[in-house]
Parts: sequence; C-alpha cells; structure tokens
Amino acid sequence: MIYILAALLPPVGLLVNGQPISALVNLVMIVPCILLGLIFPPLFLVPSVHAVIAVHMRRTDRRQREVIDAIERSGGVPPRDWRP
Repeated sequence: MIYILAALLPPVGLLVNGQPISALVNLVMIVPCILLGLIFPPLFLVPSVHAVIAVHMRRTDRRQREVIDAIERSGGVPPRDWRP
C-alpha cells in the first residue's frame, strides 16, 4: 500500500514511511520536473520513481536490521543439530 501512495503522492508516501528529508527533496524535485516535463514528458515520473526507490530501500534496511538483531539475540551461533 505504501508503494501505491509513494507512486501517486510521492512526498506524502515518503512522510508516511518516516522519511521527512527525502520528502522535502522530493517536493523540491517536483517543481523542475513539472516545468521540464512539458518539454520532455518522462520527467513527470522522476519524483514518483525516487519515492518508490526510497521506500523500497528503507524497507530493505528495516528487514536486514531485524535479521541482524535476531542473530545477535540468538548468540550468533546456529544450534548444534542445525543443517542447511
């Protein structure tokens, strides 16, 4: 759901995801992209793509942090009878 919000309303999607600085950068990026998008239409997509990539990177970082925390809580060594 956050990806849809980031694609349709990029600054709002970034704010909801907890990235206020990225939302501000995205908001500043929207103005020239709209003006130059009249000449080169693919530029209309730049703020949305930026927001979707930023949301994805933040979620990936959160998942990796959770895995690292789980490994550290368990002692970092797999059980004796564990096999891959």
